Amino acid sequence: MAKALVIVESPAKAKTINKYLGKNYLVKASLGHIKDLPKKDLAVDVEHGFEPRYEVIEGKKKLIHELKEAAKKVEQIYLAADPDREGEAICFHLQEELGGGNGKDKKKKAGPEIFRVMFNEITSRGIKKAFEKPGQVNIHLVEAQQARRVLDRLVGYKISPLLWDKVRRGLSAGRVQTVALRLIVEREREIRAFEKREYWTIDVNLGAKKPPNFDARLFKRAAAGAEAETPEIATQQAAEALVNAVSGAEYVVKSVVTREKRRNPVAPFITSTLQQEAARKLRFSVKRTMMLAQRLYEGIELAKKAPSASSPTCVRIRRASPAKRSRKCAGSSAKGTERRICRRRRTSTSRRKKRRTRTRPSGPRRCCALRKRSSATYQTTS
Repeated sequence: MAKALVIVESPAKAKTINKYLGKNYLVKASLGHIKDLPKKDLAVDVEHGFEPRYEVIEGKKKLIHELKEAAKKVEQIYLAADPDREGEAICFHLQEELGGGNGKDKKKKAGPEIFRVMFNEITSRGIKKAFEKPGQVNIHLVEAQQARRVLDRLVGYKISPLLWDKVRRGLSAGRVQTVALRLIVEREREIRAFEKREYWTIDVNLGAKKPPNFDARLFKRAAAGAEAETPEIATQQAAEALVNAVSGAEYVVKSVVTREKRRNPVAPFITSTLQQEAARKLRFSVKRTMMLAQRLYEGIELAKKAPSASSPTCVRIRRASPAKRSRKCAGSSAKGTERRICRRRRTSTSRRKKRRTRTRPSGPRRCCALRKRSSATYQTTS
């Protein structure tokens, strides 16, 4: 019989985590939020501190009843929703319904102990490490989620009917769409108020005894006895006059500057960049991208006897820097790749010595072109 109840968000995640924790844990899924603001009412007390009024979502009463029955048979309850504000709000509402109070009361109700666990990867190591040091629901994150939800309701509940009347029924407006629309309107006003002004640029193609040729642009002009100034070329006549003035002149390279540029590797994906790259390269919709990312995050079962394997390329993190363990694994993998490349180079060198007497076929070296092309592809996708 299980001694502890673990509640996660999705059933697929529950199945994977149950394999890692063993028989002493019963893993259930909450299927997302169990409470929300009612749709038919504003549900925000504007006159008394913007206090929200939450209700159990339709269709979740049966699930809550099952979780309460399971909670009566265990000694401990672990709330393991996603490590973000939405996940913290889900844990807060589960704690209320399962008899743990609202987190603000100092007196605890009788019943099983309720803990909050967070993990950023669904692996045996990550999950066991999270259960070693369980914590409590962070009320500050809960209040942050509630503030965002209240703002959504106050803005969207009053602006959405305007969209239904002017654009199309069924559209919703929230805190993000409203601000984005305001920015677009302000930008459009600036574009319409912009005064067009004509300007010209003068370029000259220069070459010396040794290639390559390069283009130079007129940047500053110095009159006799005056400092160099940036010329304003507003008409075609002024541009032609300058061209005639510099035609036939001798040009001297005053200085050559050599700089070192540091190129950093691409940062790990965050939600927005993941969606952008998937849409640009694969033509994926946002829904499809997040569905596939969630499946990789939860783990995909490869065989009946083998445990679920979660992809290490899709580990959800709260900062754009990989963990020390991931960097260590990547370093060891890179060293192994370098050794294999060195062995292949030695082998190819010995073969080249033996085949040096063979004649090469005429025509372009297609192998070089293919090698360059594959190298460019690797640099793009790495």
